[in-house]
Amino acid sequence: MTWNGEELDVEAYLARLGHTGGTKPDLDTLRLLHTEHVAAIPFENLEMMLGRPVPLDLPALQNKLLHSRRGGYCYEQNLLFAAALERLGFDVTGLAARVRAGASVTRAVTHMLLKVEVDGEAFHCDVGFGADGLLEPIPLRAGVERQQGEWRYRVKQEDEGVLVLQTQSSDGWFDLYAYTQERRLPVDYVVMNHYTSTHPRSSFIRRPVLQKAGPTVRRRLVGDQLTLTRADGTVDERSVPVGELMSVLDREFGIELDADDSAELIRAH
Repeated sequence: MTWNGEELDVEAYLARLGHTGGTKPDLDTLRLLHTEHVAAIPFENLEMMLGRPVPLDLPALQNKLLHSRRGGYCYEQNLLFAAALERLGFDVTGLAARVRAGASVTRAVTHMLLKVEVDGEAFHCDVGFGADGLLEPIPLRAGVERQQGEWRYRVKQEDEGVLVLQTQSSDGWFDLYAYTQERRLPVDYVVMNHYTSTHPRSSFIRRPVLQKAGPTVRRRLVGDQLTLTRADGTVDERSVPVGELMSVLDREFGIELDADDSAELIRAH
């Protein structure tokens, strides 16, 4: 199996999601698992802030995201999701993207997403992009537009087979990332992960980055700035004093650290 789905503790995964529905490999199950995963497991980079490596083997992912009830970033989230889908009988292909998100320069290919084929149709799945990310799968074809909660997404076609996932904001359509359907393997994400988690210019090693997508509110904590964004364009933003950091992690993102990790994170922050 490409994603080591046979090694997954599927009961622990479904329990982490609070999943009580069926597990038949059909579109209803895919949509429900995607939605539940995004709601249950937040985007976070705290291991990098604590000066630790980010292993991508399935036992490490299960220990962190399932048993320790932590979050992770795109490779961790989507590799775990791919293993779960494979275990349940879905056809899963790894893809990769260049994040745009307001960038004025072309960025490297560093984001992981998935193509999942169900009943002869391909779906774009991504449980690891953070606050602006998809809440549920979207058909993987140009021109598709979908409402998810209070947010709207579409897939736009560009030259040379490039597709762009966009979300609608109060200022119009906003590019999230651009990708092709070139197949990627787990080893490709190991290389991307090494760059993203260790390179001095990576935005993930200098400050806490926590995000959570929701049907009505997108939550972000970047550095000491907590931002809540709503679909009508209203934004609530405030600074988080160091003394409140742990309570914000728990209240807004569902992350509880033990005393040693909390103290180390505060020192690093």
